Order: sequence, then structure tokens, then C-alpha cells
Amino acid sequence: MADITFLPVNNKWVYLAIILDLFSRKVVGMALQETMKAELVVEALTAAILLRRPPAELIHHSDLWGQYTSHALYKKAHAYGIQLSHGKTACSYDNAAMESFFHTLKTELTHFKTYQTIEEARLDIFTYIYAFYNSKRKHSTLNYQAPNQWEKNYNQTQTISIQSVR
Repeated sequence: MADITFLPVNNKWVYLAIILDLFSRKVVGMALQETMKAELVVEALTAAILLRRPPAELIHHSDLWGQYTSHALYKKAHAYGIQLSHGKTACSYDNAAMESFFHTLKTELTHFKTYQTIEEARLDIFTYIYAFYNSKRKHSTLNYQAPNQWEKNYNQTQTISIQSVR
């Protein structure tokens, strides 16, 4: 699932694109830029592809903002066999997981900071996501486990199940 939010940096808005794996609630891609153009979401998708190496037919779900319906995103997704999916207009349930993530990010991190530069914001958000949120922050939807632990436990269970069949 993918979405964009905005954050204040030195009395201006910057835009944060996030890609969230709905299975584990793990942030797998992010991009922070001064403009909300298609390049923002393409950069986040590129980061997710490099991190996850997803199989073909992965579904990338987002809203209908122009960035997510752009030719640049379609071209990137098509090159990796990723299917683009879009929610209905004005359907608040469609991206509830993303809204929950953005609420968590803002209430746990960015509302308490005053960033002077976009680089400062990028480093702080990157550190929060990859050193804390994915690794240590427990989620009620994951039986109070962090996303990395949830994935590790799932992968171990799958390995045990496969071995027991043999």
C-alpha cells in the first residue's frame, strides 16, 4: 500500500511517500522531496523494489492522486511485473493502514521536531523507520510484535511446515 503525507521543514511543506507491506506493516519504501510530483512515488517504489525484490504480480495499491496514475509510475511498475491498483474516490477505509502509519509517525516523531533542512528530516525519518518502527515498534495487528519479528516468525513457520511435509 502506498500514500503521501506532508511535513513542515523550515516553514515549508515537504512530501513523504511511503510504501507499506500490509502483511507485516513493514515500511519497505520511502522518499522525501520538496515537490509532490510523480518522481516522489517512483523513488519510493524503487527503494521498495531494491529492498524486497518482489515477485511479479505484486499488487501496489494507492489512491487516485495523479502521482499514482502517472506514466512514470506505470512504466516502473510494468518493468517489474507489478500490478497497480487504485482505491475508490472518497473511500476512507481504503487506505486506513497508511493513515494509521502516518498518524504514528507524526505523533511519535515529527510533531516534536523542528527540521531546518530536508536532509535533516530525511535522516531522522529514515532512522525512525528502519531502526525503530520496523525493528522494535510493536503492533496490535501483529500480535504485539515488530514487523521484522513478525516476518521472521512467519518465515520460520513456513520453513518448519515445508520440512515436515518432506
